[in-house]
Amino acid sequence: MDNIIRDICGPEALGLLLSIMSKPNNVPISVNQPSKPADDKNIDLLKLPVSKVKFVGPAIMNNLEKLGIETVGDLLYHFPHRYIDLSKIRKIGELRAGENATVVGEVKDVKLWRGRKGTRVINVSIFDGTGYIVGTWFNQDFIARRLKEGMQVTFSGKVAYKYRQLQIENPFYDVLSEKSGEPVHSGRIVPIHPATQGLTTNTIRRVVKNALDEYGKVAEPLPDEILKAYKLLPRVEALKEMHFPTNRELLLKARTRFIFEELFLMQIGLAARKKRNEVQTKGIAHRREGELVSALYEALPFKLTEDQKKVIDEIQSDMEKSMPMNRLLQGEVGSGKTVVALVALLTSVQSGYQAALMAPTEVLASQHYIKIKEILNQLGVTTALLTGSLTPKDRLKMVEEVKSGDIDVVIGTHAIIQETVDFSRLGMVVIDEQHRFGVMQRIDLKEKGYYPDVLVMSATPIPRTLSLTLYGDLDVSIIKELPGGRKIGEHINTVLFDRNSRDIAYEKIRIEIAKGRQAYIVCPLIEESDKLENVKAVMSQAEWLKTKVFPQLRVGIIHGQMKAGEKEEVMRWFNKGELDILISTTVIEVGIDVPNATVMLIEDADRFGLAQLHQLRGRIGRGEHKSYCILFADPTTEEGKKRMEAIVNIKDGFELAEADLQIRGEGQLFGTRQSGLPDLKVAKLTRDIEVLAEARKAAFKIIDKDPYLASPLYQHLRQEVRDKFGDSLEWLFQA
Repeated sequence: MDNIIRDICGPEALGLLLSIMSKPNNVPISVNQPSKPADDKNIDLLKLPVSKVKFVGPAIMNNLEKLGIETVGDLLYHFPHRYIDLSKIRKIGELRAGENATVVGEVKDVKLWRGRKGTRVINVSIFDGTGYIVGTWFNQDFIARRLKEGMQVTFSGKVAYKYRQLQIENPFYDVLSEKSGEPVHSGRIVPIHPATQGLTTNTIRRVVKNALDEYGKVAEPLPDEILKAYKLLPRVEALKEMHFPTNRELLLKARTRFIFEELFLMQIGLAARKKRNEVQTKGIAHRREGELVSALYEALPFKLTEDQKKVIDEIQSDMEKSMPMNRLLQGEVGSGKTVVALVALLTSVQSGYQAALMAPTEVLASQHYIKIKEILNQLGVTTALLTGSLTPKDRLKMVEEVKSGDIDVVIGTHAIIQETVDFSRLGMVVIDEQHRFGVMQRIDLKEKGYYPDVLVMSATPIPRTLSLTLYGDLDVSIIKELPGGRKIGEHINTVLFDRNSRDIAYEKIRIEIAKGRQAYIVCPLIEESDKLENVKAVMSQAEWLKTKVFPQLRVGIIHGQMKAGEKEEVMRWFNKGELDILISTTVIEVGIDVPNATVMLIEDADRFGLAQLHQLRGRIGRGEHKSYCILFADPTTEEGKKRMEAIVNIKDGFELAEADLQIRGEGQLFGTRQSGLPDLKVAKLTRDIEVLAEARKAAFKIIDKDPYLASPLYQHLRQEVRDKFGDSLEWLFQA
């Protein structure tokens, strides 16, 4: 199969990067290079409707729209997702049974018949002048409708000799031309474009060829300095080679050019955002030294780790500056990020401002509130918990106190960012578990003050590739060291059980509880739409465990559909040791700290992502006792098996994040795509980290020199950025 060039098209972009842009003021520019005349007539070719392309009538245009193709630019950037190298095609007459091969031939016969036990069999026979081979499929009637006599097609797969003829069972196939004698391609590499019902790759190939002939001389968005420095093909040449490669070498050069282009454009936006924060946004200069932070250090019953001290210094150094802080704090599970956040909150309060901490769930917000309030009360700092569960009367009272400035620190969920909540003088914003929030929520909270400092916290370590994109405009602090000299995962033994081993797992729970310990049993949240059904499942399981498995033990339950007060009460019982076992959905994923809990049993563990499993596992092993994470799973997919293998063998969250990225790919890692960026069509973050680093370096260098891309040298780059990112970068185009 090495004659099929794969891995060309990357996954969808994460869609988050540039939608957090806002307006800057002018920044001085220093550009000492001569300008060059712009090819103005070619700037807008990509914006032309695709109907302008020869051969595109209403029917084809409607089908192109199904693929998201509405303009000439959409069409020219609708790259092939694989290629067939005709120079390595095998002759059918030379094939031997047992080898893998790709052949090209004309369809001579299509048969659909019923085999044994009612199986529907499709046989498609092709001929290449040297011999015949039959492609065989089972219960796939659509193939008989798709492949017609006279078509030129490719078959790829393992060759077998059955019933006195060469066969390929369930071959990978492509239609190269609709009728015999139609030229397939002038070169030796045939592009296979993503197609759709009613629109074959052959038709798309013809339409793309017409578009290149008529409108292919488009403007070059990358500056000459970039093309020369990185030896990149010009866009006009690269477009031709991507769609109709002359040879493998030029195809790879074209692909490299578009990988760089996509990542470079991402980084241009991030660099502009960072430059705007550094130069033009007037923020708050907080006081590092003060009575509140000093009193906090004295009140802490433990010593800060060296990592915590380093990160606090980075944060306070940022907060002292008159520009707004935008910092990402990553930390291992249990590394003590909350104390670091508390120092940041108090630094703002002792400087005369309010502070806010936003968490994704009421359980986590409540946990933060319980911990922080106890400390802050001792320091004379007023604290409030603002969630959606407040009564209208209590909420109105609290909102008025926040607006008047009577509340120093507000802790809550997304209820904090509702329009009715106004701060008197918000100076510091901490966003916990950022990946659980949308970008606009982050912006809304930030806009509650006059450019407050922002600290984004994530207990889900982020791979370097994603930190350079998702948070590429933020400075990064990392805590890896655990308090008390503990090593990551040293107290936790993770084991994978099948369902036949339940009795062993339940006995382990009984043994630990007999020692005075406690246990979690976690059930998965299947889908958002299945919450009520899932709650019923949890309730049913809890009843069974209470009455049949652990009748002598104290069993409690917590799930997301419970009222805030009920959840707090259950957690309070568990914290105090009044419950032996807590049965829960994933509401205990983050922020729960019960050092006495030493066993976690996770049902259907293969339904969870690696980051979520690592977070759940982090709820145990927080004390001095040996702990056990028991995973019940019967993974049926290769991805599920790899996830289970990774969580059992990898304890370090940062290593696990890299493994997760490799297993699932960045397109799935952060869930639903958000607006703000077009798709990545060629680049793949898991593969192109080195190109990403170079593209970032080049983009930041240009923005440092010319923040508004105002030089004539950057005219086409500026236009490209505007076309791709529109309103999310509108401030860039007002200079």
